[in-house]
Amino acid sequence: MSTSTVAAIDLGAESGRVMVAALDGQQVSLNDGHRFANTSLRVHNTLYWDILNLWREVEIGLNLYCAAQKPAAIGIDAWGVDFALLDHNGQLLGNPVHYRDARTEGMLELACELLSREEIFWTTGIQFMPINSLYQLLSLVQTNNPLLEVAHTFLTIPDLLNYWLTGEIACEFSNATTTQCYNPEKGGWAGDLLGRLGIPVDIFPRIISPGTCLGDYHGIPVIAPACHDTGSAVAAVPTATSRFAYLSSGTWSLLGIEVPDAILNDAALAANLTNEGGVVGTFRLLKNIMGLWLVQQCRSTWVGQGKKYDYQTLTQMARQAAPYGSLVDPDYPSFLPPGDMPARIADFCRQTGQELPESVGATIRCVLESLALKYRYVLDLLVDVSGQPVDVLHIIGGGSQNELLCQMAADATQRPVIAGPVEAAALGNALVQWIALGELGSIGEARALVRDSFELVTYQPCSPEPWDDAYSRFKPLLDRSSILP
Repeated sequence: MSTSTVAAIDLGAESGRVMVAALDGQQVSLNDGHRFANTSLRVHNTLYWDILNLWREVEIGLNLYCAAQKPAAIGIDAWGVDFALLDHNGQLLGNPVHYRDARTEGMLELACELLSREEIFWTTGIQFMPINSLYQLLSLVQTNNPLLEVAHTFLTIPDLLNYWLTGEIACEFSNATTTQCYNPEKGGWAGDLLGRLGIPVDIFPRIISPGTCLGDYHGIPVIAPACHDTGSAVAAVPTATSRFAYLSSGTWSLLGIEVPDAILNDAALAANLTNEGGVVGTFRLLKNIMGLWLVQQCRSTWVGQGKKYDYQTLTQMARQAAPYGSLVDPDYPSFLPPGDMPARIADFCRQTGQELPESVGATIRCVLESLALKYRYVLDLLVDVSGQPVDVLHIIGGGSQNELLCQMAADATQRPVIAGPVEAAALGNALVQWIALGELGSIGEARALVRDSFELVTYQPCSPEPWDDAYSRFKPLLDRSSILP
């Protein structure tokens, strides 16, 4: 088999990368092509993505790559829920707004008044989060935003970039499902629900499956992988069993299992689980957890105070701090916006009658232990709702490099943790491209290739008793946090 290379463009909330993926016999490699920051900008109290700079960086990366070697194909994955609006000429109507912007405040509650929580879930199968596209769109309706009045086309972020690469307008399945505007039972947009909320249905374009060739960029085929970054990451999970769970660990922690069909029942609604599209016709039954955003915001606050800790130093300080101290619900609403996260963590501990973390290390350890305990809580929900046993937890993405958090996850869930690969989203992006090109025969073959190509680290669970004690203190905090101001 000759070497096949593809360009895998992976865009995250903090950074982007154009990666060079090479398939040579029974080995796959992934190398840096071009890395860049993904920045947001606040203008007149609105938080925007700098989408034109993002496009510029993508083109720089592709031009650098293509100058060295013409790839067999190009694929893009990115984060979900955010979107762009185009006019009838296909021109961009304003910068896309960041999902952490305040415009969605109160919109989830309003939607559940106009319809009902049950109807929204049974129609879309998506967890209730204020950042979802549905509530962003509802905010435009409620403010009579003129952009919505002249909009002709709705595109999620990777769909917009695919359009700029090829001129083809479409929404890819895995990312379309994250919007809470998609009906998994009907296999299309939730037109009736959207119309009853006043959202124009005709702006939503055709939906395509992962692996679809959209067109070409300077003669190079552009293939839509799973355009949602977690969808691509899950495609690269190196599992050897169907009884697995995955944790895509980065700014967000997305913990889930792979199921053949969306699970739409009372138990899934009560657990606020979500059914997002996957590859080869699967769904990802999962739950979003705030993730390493809390650590990132703590570090940002301390850097602003002149304390320039890197992430490795913060983890080492957490390792040296006393274990099983104060705990927080990582998904407490006040942790969502950017800001002084150490102060917010201390305030949560104060309001729940716990001792305040007294050092940088104690604060980070509080975050990491709380994340591990939230993983246990969510994993139990997934098993109960699906009836699908889980024997092993795969941690993929940047968080798989945090040895302390990986061991905590194994201990808290009492399951072996297999960590890696790190660049799972870019890797899964490339794997789906190779399947579409006929270089790989199936997702099973692709996952076996990952197992054979990358060094994976296994963490065995130990010391269950202190984690059981911590969990007994943690669970009541989940009830308390829902009623805290």
